[in-house]
Amino acid sequence: MSTNYNTHFSNSLKTFFKSKYDLEINTFDFQNTRKEFKGNVTLLVFPILKYLKIDAEKLAKLIGEYLIENNKNVESFNVVKGFLNLSLSDAFFFDRFSAIYEDKNFGHKILNKNSPKVMVEFSSPNTNKPLHLGHIRNNLLGYSISKILEADGKKVIKTQIINDRGIHICKSMIAWIKYGKGDTPKKSGIKGDQLVGKYYVIFELEYKKQIASLISKGKSIKEAEKIAPIILEAQEMLRLWESKDSKVILLWKKMNRWVYDGFEKTYKKLGVDFDSYYYESKTYLVGKEIVEKGLKKGLFFKKNDGSVWIDLSDEGLGEKLLLRSDGTSVYITQDLGTALLRMEKNPELNGLVFTVGNEQDYHFKVLFAIIKKLGFNWSSSLYHLSYGMVDLPSGKMKSREGTVVDADNLIDEMTKKAKSIAKSVGKLETLKKSERENLYNIIGLGALKYFILKVDPKKRILFDPEASIDFNGNTGPFIQYTYARIKSLIKNIKDHSTLDRISYSLDEKERKLVTHLSHYPSIISQAAEQYSPAIIANYLYELVKNYNTFYQNIKVLGVNDPYKKQFRIALSRKVGQVIKRASSLLGINLPETM
Repeated sequence: MSTNYNTHFSNSLKTFFKSKYDLEINTFDFQNTRKEFKGNVTLLVFPILKYLKIDAEKLAKLIGEYLIENNKNVESFNVVKGFLNLSLSDAFFFDRFSAIYEDKNFGHKILNKNSPKVMVEFSSPNTNKPLHLGHIRNNLLGYSISKILEADGKKVIKTQIINDRGIHICKSMIAWIKYGKGDTPKKSGIKGDQLVGKYYVIFELEYKKQIASLISKGKSIKEAEKIAPIILEAQEMLRLWESKDSKVILLWKKMNRWVYDGFEKTYKKLGVDFDSYYYESKTYLVGKEIVEKGLKKGLFFKKNDGSVWIDLSDEGLGEKLLLRSDGTSVYITQDLGTALLRMEKNPELNGLVFTVGNEQDYHFKVLFAIIKKLGFNWSSSLYHLSYGMVDLPSGKMKSREGTVVDADNLIDEMTKKAKSIAKSVGKLETLKKSERENLYNIIGLGALKYFILKVDPKKRILFDPEASIDFNGNTGPFIQYTYARIKSLIKNIKDHSTLDRISYSLDEKERKLVTHLSHYPSIISQAAEQYSPAIIANYLYELVKNYNTFYQNIKVLGVNDPYKKQFRIALSRKVGQVIKRASSLLGINLPETM
């Protein structure tokens, strides 16, 4: 429940049941009254019937009558079957808002030395290609969940594992050697990660040509895929890398540095950052050691070709490869090493969250099962934040074909779209050029982030750039515009630390705003528990909608009553603060003016 109504009504209800029925009942079930019924809060009477054999409606009426007489917070009531709908007093709403208004950290828990610590992994890119639209959802989810967990009272370490080794890396390296002619980011003017990605695409195109050629000579597809000269070169390079061949290592370091520099520029554009980094080139060795130990303990087994496996048939997961026959590791091997390193370095961790797409659901079930079999007591603290893919109207992205939506290009495109739409609706025209350009970026990124984060992580997204940038409706710009409206309204008005007690009847729209504000702390807890920024986004949208209804129908500055004016200004100010704080949990910046 968003507000602990037991705080306001439990003593009265306890007294009622003790005096009338000699019953000791300590907790009661409340919910917000449904829109179609009159009232602010609803007591669910049905759960109480396990203590009493009485008609639900009759009991609800008796409780309502008692509360009217004995609780100042209750103004009136109505009964719908076993639901007691209570209409609450102005005093209740004022006291409620006054507490919210004076709480500088409202909704956000203060961290201390005893706060639990959680590590959140996100991004985790491969160093053979630039970040794309799929990575954007990953980064936005991981960053937002980090902020939400922090607001819910957890110390958070934002981390990523960089996939800087493996056959995919070798593909880019081979293509660069064969076709690069000494190409560098500086020479080409191409961002480092994009340059390396270019050669990954070149590799795949050449690989396809060679496969087609072999098929024309009578080879099967599977055979052609295995014996194509360029794939054999890549496999040999991987073996040389794992044997620490100096020439291969030197090239690998050089090309990875290009990529890291490129990634950092993208992260800065996107507004995300990290507290720690792990590299698969280091963690896979730890993973191999774990596999060797598990083999000795009889937890794993070898097949005739020398490859190492684990049998998870009892868990319904079948057999899983841990080491190839040539001794090289697979993804699960390095993930084992990474998990162990993290827990060893941070033994006080209470949780480890992996932000990875749902195509890896099986992988993480296997990973967690292996960790549990190995006997690590922290296996129960692992969580896979699984999320759906991002599609475009043109279809699914395919990195091997070079048809991905590059993250940098998308961010730039969103800024351009924000500029175009803002101009078409006549917004921002009064601002200086430099201010406008900055705002276009804020609006474009806000639109992108909100569009992606408002969707439940588990659901697939069809990303529509045009629909995301709209100054009306369930969009980032709509929220940004409302915040700017509030800032403009209270721009030159002094902030009072406390409120004078009101002496007028609150409008229903004022009551609704106070009620919605009061839900914020529980919304954060709910979002943290479910690992869902969408809960924050949807709360934010409803808050903004309610405020705009209030603003359009009720005078704020133009009212003569000083108590009304002070209360409505304070209400506007607090709504603005919550909009800003909730938006920050989504990584969305808000402009002071629009």
